[in-house]
Amino acid sequence: MRKIGIFGGTFNPIHFGHLRVALECKQALSLDEMRMMICSQPPHREHPGVTALQRKAMLELATAGDSDLILDTREMDRSGLSYSIDTLVSLRSDFPDDALFMVIGSDSFQSLDSWHRWEELLDYCHIVIARRPDNLSDETSPIGITLQDHFITHSKSDIKDKSGLLIPVVVSQLEISSTTIRGLIKQAKSPKYLLPDSVLHYIKENSLYLL
Repeated sequence: MRKIGIFGGTFNPIHFGHLRVALECKQALSLDEMRMMICSQPPHREHPGVTALQRKAMLELATAGDSDLILDTREMDRSGLSYSIDTLVSLRSDFPDDALFMVIGSDSFQSLDSWHRWEELLDYCHIVIARRPDNLSDETSPIGITLQDHFITHSKSDIKDKSGLLIPVVVSQLEISSTTIRGLIKQAKSPKYLLPDSVLHYIKENSLYLL
C-alpha cells in the first residue's frame, strides 16, 4: 500500500508557505508522493483573478525538478465547481489500494462541516490537519468534538488504513499569504523572497495582479 498526499489550493499565486507545508507533511507521514491539486473553481471563495492555466504554469515553475511534489490537474480537467469529495472519488478510482492523505489547515478544518458532502470525506481519505505549534484547539472545536473518534491515537508512522483518520501535524507555517503577495504587487512593491524567483518572473512577464 502506497501513501499518497493531496495538497489542494487556488495557488494564486503559489508561494513558499504552500511549498513548505506540503513538504513537511510529506516528510512527517513518510508519504510516497504529495500531489499538488489546483482548485480550478473554488466553491468557498471568489473566483481567482487569473486563469487556472496561469496558476498551473506558476505551480509548474515552483515545483520544477522537485521529485517530492507532483502536479495533479484533475480539478482543472473537469467542469463545474471544484468540490473535494469529487476529487477524492476520482483519486480513489485511480488508487483503489492506496492510502490517501488530504492536507488542510486548521482554519479549513474548523469549517469542515460547511463543505459539500463533508460527512463522506473520511470514507475516502485521511485528513491531515496542518497546524501551528501553539494551536491545540482542533480536538476541542465543535467539529473536532463531532469527529473525536477519528483522531489518531497511535504512531503516525504506523498507519495501515486507507482512510478514516484525522491526523494533526505541526508545521512551521510561514507568515506568507497569496493575498499579501497580490497586495504588494498592486502597490508596486516587490514580493521577492516570499515566492520562488521563477514564479515572480512569470508574474512580471505576464503583468499579473496589477489591477
